[in-house]
Amino acid sequence: MWEREFARGNRAFLKNGPPDGLPVPPVSLRILVAASPDIPWFFESGHRAAESVRDALKRAGLRLDEVRPVLDFGCGCGRTLRHFAGLGGDVYGSDLEPRLVQWCRTRLPFGHYEVNGLAPPLEFADRQFGLVYALSVFTHLPGELQIPWMTELRRVIRPGGYLLLTTHGTRYLSDLGSEDRDRFLRGDLIVTRHDVAGSNICGAYHPEAYVRRHMASGFAVVDFVPEGALGNPWQDVWLLQRTD
Repeated sequence: MWEREFARGNRAFLKNGPPDGLPVPPVSLRILVAASPDIPWFFESGHRAAESVRDALKRAGLRLDEVRPVLDFGCGCGRTLRHFAGLGGDVYGSDLEPRLVQWCRTRLPFGHYEVNGLAPPLEFADRQFGLVYALSVFTHLPGELQIPWMTELRRVIRPGGYLLLTTHGTRYLSDLGSEDRDRFLRGDLIVTRHDVAGSNICGAYHPEAYVRRHMASGFAVVDFVPEGALGNPWQDVWLLQRTD
């Protein structure tokens, strides 16, 4: 029964088209990015993610157009950045997977897109962006890449600019074994499946203390909302500001 309802919902969405009028990625790319072929959820989760970014800025007294240009680090096939199309040429994306970047280049041409490696650097200039957001990116990186990427993202953010990222916090303790839970509660970063770093199978779990003590070096913590990532359910949201 659910398969028929699922197919009917997707057909209806394709018939009416997404509210933003932009192309819908093929099923293989939707699964790669959102872990589901469901078209309405792909659009809705991206909308919620974009609202989480806007809400974090609003709590800090900022508007999106005040922090342009904007970089979506880990942009996938534009699940979130399509909702920022109004910024036009001030939208940038970067991703590890060339297929996703190529799809964005051909189907979401309002932005600028680059492929990045599993480790830094990025193909962007020093101090280029007013805002970089990384939604469910550090949640899939091994420990040895966490700080190098924080350093690299700080490099491309202008002084006084912002970094928004999401992490697996205490809501995800049930995913861990008892030993790893104890380590997490002591403030240690926990990473599973290092062998598939950068994929959704690799999981990184960030205690609040770890982010504040290690990852926020060179930044001021502006906002922290446990389970505040609406488009990446139950992940924590951090808004950091580059200091000099």
